[in-house]
Amino acid sequence: MRVSLSWLNELVQVNEPVQELAQRLSMAGFEEEEIEDLSALAQGVVIGFVKEKDKHPNADKLSVCQVDVGGPEPIQIVCGAGNVRAGIHVPVAMVGAVLPSANLTIKAGELRGVASNGMICSLSELGLASDSDGIAVLDELETDLPALGQPVAAVLGLDDTVLDLAITANRPDGLSMVGIAREVAALTGGELSLPELDLVPHHEPLQTTVQSAEAMTAGGLYGISLIEAVDGSVASPAWAQRRLSRAGINQVNAVVDITNVVMLEQGQPLHAFDADALERITGQTVEAASFGLRKALDGETFTGLDDRELTLDGRAQVVTCHDHPIALAGVMGSKASGVGAATKRIWLESAMFSPVSVRTTARSVGLRTDASARFEKGLPKDITLACSVRAMELLSAQFPCSLKGRWVCGALEADAAPVTLRRQALHRLLGPLVADNSEERLPDAEIERCLSALGCQLSSTTEGWSVVAPPARRLDLAREIDLVEEVARLVGFDRFGSTLPHPIAPGALTAQQQAERQLRRLLSAAGLQEITNLSLVGADAGEQRIAISNPLLAETSHLRTNLWEEHLAVCVRNLKASQEGCWVFEIGTTYSGSPTEVVETRELCGVMSGERRMERWMNSGKPVPLNYFTARGRLAEVMQALKLELSDRRLEDDQRLHPGRAATLVLEGRPLGCFGQLHPELAAQQDLPEATYIFELDLQRLLDAATRSNRWTPAFKPFATVPASERDLAIVVNRSIAASDLAQCMRKAGKPLLEAVTLIDRFEGEQVGEGMASQAFRLRYRGKSETLKEEQVAPVHEKIRQALVKQFSADLRS
Repeated sequence: MRVSLSWLNELVQVNEPVQELAQRLSMAGFEEEEIEDLSALAQGVVIGFVKEKDKHPNADKLSVCQVDVGGPEPIQIVCGAGNVRAGIHVPVAMVGAVLPSANLTIKAGELRGVASNGMICSLSELGLASDSDGIAVLDELETDLPALGQPVAAVLGLDDTVLDLAITANRPDGLSMVGIAREVAALTGGELSLPELDLVPHHEPLQTTVQSAEAMTAGGLYGISLIEAVDGSVASPAWAQRRLSRAGINQVNAVVDITNVVMLEQGQPLHAFDADALERITGQTVEAASFGLRKALDGETFTGLDDRELTLDGRAQVVTCHDHPIALAGVMGSKASGVGAATKRIWLESAMFSPVSVRTTARSVGLRTDASARFEKGLPKDITLACSVRAMELLSAQFPCSLKGRWVCGALEADAAPVTLRRQALHRLLGPLVADNSEERLPDAEIERCLSALGCQLSSTTEGWSVVAPPARRLDLAREIDLVEEVARLVGFDRFGSTLPHPIAPGALTAQQQAERQLRRLLSAAGLQEITNLSLVGADAGEQRIAISNPLLAETSHLRTNLWEEHLAVCVRNLKASQEGCWVFEIGTTYSGSPTEVVETRELCGVMSGERRMERWMNSGKPVPLNYFTARGRLAEVMQALKLELSDRRLEDDQRLHPGRAATLVLEGRPLGCFGQLHPELAAQQDLPEATYIFELDLQRLLDAATRSNRWTPAFKPFATVPASERDLAIVVNRSIAASDLAQCMRKAGKPLLEAVTLIDRFEGEQVGEGMASQAFRLRYRGKSETLKEEQVAPVHEKIRQALVKQFSADLRS
């Protein structure tokens, strides 16, 4: 928001230097981005009077002028403008003047052999918009001119400073001069002098179609006024042009410029339609009931005021007249219905469109205007009609125009409900004021001053105050905490003392937080790279996903139910980018349940696809596909580092995984998750190698197990001081029996001498029979204090053999 300091001075008394004012506004939330001193554009430029004009002796297009600039003698200036003549007042850049807009430094010199001691300036050379290529004739711009030799800045409106402020989304009132004036008054105590508004002007109900009425009232309010006897060929007055120029808005004509001035002053966008042009477009008589609001038709064309021809779709909302689109609601009017030089009657629109619909419309056509920026942030409905009255007042000062009627669809805002501000709650949240090493509570008078300066109406209660916010701030000041924040902001956050927690205790990570960080480090050390994906995904016809209420895109409209799908997409992108492998993992949250009862589950999920190794010489540079046992071994290394022992059970009913190369991972007797090779069909669909493996684990159960005291707390175990005794044991069992189950049986039967059981061989073939498998284990026995003898090991070994026969009907081979 570009704020003209001279305009601001008309609305509020400003006594502070501009730098200090900018600093206070920045501390209050309106960050100053730039301070533009307009007087620098005309530094060293004074008012001069052309006394004589003679033809240049050596150039047909140059003139030699004698210009009086208030000195003892006129100065001679060579000028090339075609409109220079004797008897006019002009801006004269003296020798030494710097013109930033023209990038010129004025020096004394000669032009074609004739001395020239200055330059007669055009408006463009002074940084002002102009339709003329010639010099500026001050007599045409101002009737009462200062004395010769005086600075020209005041005549051209360059005796001003513009503050460029960044306005946050929660402060739409900052997009108006009145809003900034209220803020300055609250910060400095300056006296306000704001234009009076008629918040409830006389109007009649707008009778329109049911569809249009629903669309109009969805935004809040739609008003349309018929004004006659205007003149579109008349330029706006100089004061309006200066205000628009300093705000960065182009001037068009008096009608359009005044609607823009009201928008800058009050923050409410207005739009004027040429009444006669609407009748030509529609071929019918236009009445208030002719206006409507609807969604654009797919393929419908629209030419805006910027001459761009747009093709609309159902996302855009259009204002219609006899169902002809005449404006993009809240964004831009059409070229054909715009106010031009021939305009004599206008329909003045003052509406409150829904922020969501305006944002959607602007995005659908790739446009963002001053009007749409204000509608998108949200505006109070209270001033919608009042601004149309304000525009009528300003138009009446320019033309002998008359209001023929005002029609409104939608209800005016009822009296605002007061917000209770409790004195005790405010002091509890803000704490005491600190000054000179002493503390004191914020006085009630200061609280009342801050809120009154914002335009709030206060009524005292036993607990504090009952506060009614002004119309422009009712969207922002809706809760008690909002009022507390305003008081703190205006008083100054730095004036309140800091209150630290008591007692202060050192922070530390919990055991589970430490275990999670260790898990991340172990997975990274195993060759996997951690990634983080967005938890929002698109809809899926085959899976019930929870939709979010206000999605930005269809691709991010639902909460994810798993992590692995996005991991496969990551692998596809990496492998297509000529990467030889992609090993990734993520610790994230998945969502299930219903929109009213969302269940969040934290999971550890990962994918290993392709090969990840640096050496090639061992295989003559040939690729070595990742096999199931290598991939499973990487995960086992991580679990062993956390002192977790996972057993594998055959998994055949998971549609994602290869039916013969998948396992349910069991921890402490309960399923923890799964590991397996990606199903060949799914791998082919995703264009991934067959050797792609995924794992999915319940993170909370994993952390619970890892942080049990018997695992998490280090316990000293003495090193073995006696040698071990090893025996090999081979058995033939049913091929469906897992080696982990056999090992568990051996450990149980071999206590306390059996120290370790390791699978060393597994064989299936005709030699051992159909449906059978030979499994060989190496058993290590060790005593606590002495070397074991054969007669001590043999009974335990035999006990293990018999346990296998009894539990698994094993055929002993050794």
